[in-house]
Amino acid sequence: MTIETYPDQLEPENQDAVIWRFISMAKFQNLIETGELYFCRADLFSNDEREGLPPEEYLPALLGLNPLVLRDRQQLNHQIGSIAQFRESFYISCWQLFRDETYKMWKEYGEGGVAICSRYSLLKSALDAMDDRAFLGLVRYGAEHLTGFNLFRFITTKRVDYAAEQEVRAMLWIMDPLAGINRHFDIANQAHSRPLTPPPERVLQGQRRGVDLQTLVTEIVVTPWASPAAYDEINRLATSNGYAFPIRLSQLARYRELLPSTVSR
Repeated sequence: MTIETYPDQLEPENQDAVIWRFISMAKFQNLIETGELYFCRADLFSNDEREGLPPEEYLPALLGLNPLVLRDRQQLNHQIGSIAQFRESFYISCWQLFRDETYKMWKEYGEGGVAICSRYSLLKSALDAMDDRAFLGLVRYGAEHLTGFNLFRFITTKRVDYAAEQEVRAMLWIMDPLAGINRHFDIANQAHSRPLTPPPERVLQGQRRGVDLQTLVTEIVVTPWASPAAYDEINRLATSNGYAFPIRLSQLARYRELLPSTVSR
């Protein structure tokens, strides 16, 4: 199925722009052994519980509602609670539009692991080969660009706090045909800003899709804190599974003694 466009889609000017995906050692091992990319359900991102929701100040201004007025607060809870359920149909793989290596990205997402390096065009081709409704683009930050009420604008927007991550977002849109959107109402029919019960078991926490890793991956960069044994294990995993990626240490490894200490896995 051909990869789709979406409202306000933003792409890099250079389609061959370098992108990185930081992952733990356990996730790297799973990727290499299965040849499958993992897409996490949007409501399960542990570092941002507002993933896929509009900025807090946006809906009150858009809808002309005052969060301090009880009736308006209920209407806002209803709208946000509905979006919080709609976002359960989006499955996301996060990459970075690469500029420079930073301690923060390694610490936050790749501590003890690796960065999978590729190009935007290669990831687009991998998504294009899938049978899903797939989307790819750059994340926007803040609320100034937002207009109207659109799920794709919300799912591709994050708070300004995350702007330094320069995220490239690959998404699968997998809707549950039997889904209801009333799980945010309690027994007294009061609306809440989040669903009160989890989605049914048929709505998976993540989706895995097979890709041609040898084509997608241009190189593997190993965490700056890797021990010689960890570096050797990464090489062994790749070669034993039939891959011939270039593998190298992070350029920050030369400054290891100056970096805040961490545990090498």
